[in-house]
Amino acid sequence: MKFLEESLIALDVEANSPEEAIISTGTLLKNNKLVEETYINAMVQSFKTNGPYFVLAPNIALPHARPEDGVNEACVSFVRLKTPVKFGHSNNDPVRLVFGLGASSSVEHVTVLQKLMALLSDQENVEKLLTAQSYEEIKPLIGGQS
Repeated sequence: MKFLEESLIALDVEANSPEEAIISTGTLLKNNKLVEETYINAMVQSFKTNGPYFVLAPNIALPHARPEDGVNEACVSFVRLKTPVKFGHSNNDPVRLVFGLGASSSVEHVTVLQKLMALLSDQENVEKLLTAQSYEEIKPLIGGQS
C-alpha cells in the first residue's frame, strides 16, 4: 500500500472546481502508476453522478471510484488546495484537503479508510495538514500510520 508518500502529496494546488481538485489527486496516483487514467475519469464521473457524498468533514474530501475502474495498488494521495473549493456539500464546504483513494478490493478499501480516519480523526493533525509548508512537516503525522 502506498499511503501519503512524498510523491503522493502536493501542497497549495490551484483548482477552480471540484473536478479539478479530484483530477489533481488522481494525477498523483497515476504518475506513480498506482491507478490508470480510467480511474481518474471514474472518480470525476462518480462526483458528477452521486454528488459530494465523499466530503466527510469540514475541509475534507475523499474522492474515489470502484476498484475495477483501474486501481493497480492500494493507495492514498493528498492535495491541499491553495484556495478552498465548494463541492456542494451543505455542511462541510468548502474543501481544502483532498485525499484520493484507490483500493483494488473491498477489504483494501476498508483498510485504506481506517488508516486515513486514524490520521484525520485527530483535529491537531488536520490543522497541521492545513498549515504545513513541506512534506517534512507532514511526515511525522503519517509516520505512525504505516
